[in-house]
Amino acid sequence: MNIQIGRGKTARRAYGIDEIALAPGQRTIDPSLADTSWQIGAIEREIPIIASAMDGVVDVQMAVLLSQLGALGVLNLEGIQTRYADPEPILQRIASVGTHEFVPLMQELYAEPVKPELIEQRIREIKQQGGIAAVSATPAGASKYGSVVAKAGADLFFIQATVVSTAHIAPSEFTSLDLAKFCQEMPMPVVLGNCVTYEVTLSLMKAGAAAVLVGIGPGAACTSRGVLGVGVPQATAIADCAAAREDYYQETGNYVPVIADGGLITGGDICKCIACGADGVMIGSPFARAAEAPGKGFHWGMATPSPVLPRGTRIRVGTTGTCEQILRGPAQLDDGTHNFLGALKTSMGTLGAKDIREMQQVEVVIAPSLLTEGKVYQKAQQLGMGK
Repeated sequence: MNIQIGRGKTARRAYGIDEIALAPGQRTIDPSLADTSWQIGAIEREIPIIASAMDGVVDVQMAVLLSQLGALGVLNLEGIQTRYADPEPILQRIASVGTHEFVPLMQELYAEPVKPELIEQRIREIKQQGGIAAVSATPAGASKYGSVVAKAGADLFFIQATVVSTAHIAPSEFTSLDLAKFCQEMPMPVVLGNCVTYEVTLSLMKAGAAAVLVGIGPGAACTSRGVLGVGVPQATAIADCAAAREDYYQETGNYVPVIADGGLITGGDICKCIACGADGVMIGSPFARAAEAPGKGFHWGMATPSPVLPRGTRIRVGTTGTCEQILRGPAQLDDGTHNFLGALKTSMGTLGAKDIREMQQVEVVIAPSLLTEGKVYQKAQQLGMGK
């Protein structure tokens, strides 16, 4: 339904994850029977959760640990890990600097060039320890370092930017990355994003994407929506992009997963994303709270160090438990930020969904009071959902 903003301008109502709820159907199943597995290319994972390619979230050890736990972590190829042979002192500086000095420090630290030999080294380190080497770069970075990544034998390549499209118009002195050619030539599956519309999702799938990332600006440390005014609330964005996946699947027989990326904090958020049509999710700040995370209790966005227009900030997330507790439990917190796998399986059991495809079909209702209804005491005492 279109709403008239004023003469000559109408708008479609869009919904965020906090505005919806999942309604139980006619059956329930035991959570132990819920199958949460999913696949990107030939890579199958038990848990449909990916840790974001952010410097405060994933380093080599986190990538290996997440692989061992049944999930996936993506390493940022244009971050601290590939600019400095020893990232530890750099991460210490980022964690210790004051708020007002933070952005200038980041601009200084990220001015250090990316070193191709470190890209190879980090990929090799992950694989030598039995981890899945998933890496990420911007389109410009992909064009520059794609051959290095291919030579190093990465398992997955994520091309990520605030908005990625197959119809990018660049200045005459630059050559835009041909996404279709890149996907065809790379020896591993290529994941493309980010996008929020049906049309762009369809075009990325036609270009050869092995999966598509959905989300512009919802991340905990991202300020793109405030700085640029660009974005679509996640529930609507996921549903639109999932519709493109279904149409593409019907047309070609090729099923391309849709990954909800950003703004997800709790197990309930993850469950609602999948119910809106996502096959998996990418999350940052919840994993930044892991004891093993490189950010030392801090989390910052990929666009934070921009020398001209920073669109991210550093937030203090603290440390609440191990990566295993956050991902698989046992939970030691009562706010839905521990044991994401247990939350997903329990939700699927409650809703009667035996696998991810069935979870995508459960009933969704508009529920703006979902997180506040009856929660007076939790709110007053800063417990559970009142935190």
